[in-house]
Amino acid sequence: MKISKQARREAKSLFRICVVNGLLDDNRVRQAVQQVIAQKPRGYVGILSHFQRLVKLDIARRTAKVESAIPLAPPLASGVQNRLTQIYGAGLSVSFAQNPGLIGGMRIQVGSDVYDGTIQARLAALEQGF
Repeated sequence: MKISKQARREAKSLFRICVVNGLLDDNRVRQAVQQVIAQKPRGYVGILSHFQRLVKLDIARRTAKVESAIPLAPPLASGVQNRLTQIYGAGLSVSFAQNPGLIGGMRIQVGSDVYDGTIQARLAALEQGF
């Protein structure tokens, strides 16, 4: 679906209205969507589509996934969480997962940023070098 420039502008405007103190407010998002649906302005499907994309990107930017081969010790987990909060700001949702396929090390993904310090990644890089 092709979204017009005007619909994109209006979606960005709606998104800016929904941001409070640098964080997306769930209630404002719901109210904005309800108002657009009730008013049905020209190109409202495009507006809602682009608005949904912006909200998804913001949620991904505020979500961190930490994978490790073994469960992290509580002090290490809290240290990782504190450091990620320092880098990416408040409101970051951090989830920890165990993935034995990593062999060792840790992989952190925050939005589109990936920090991969796993043995599996190093072996793959070594294999590519040959």
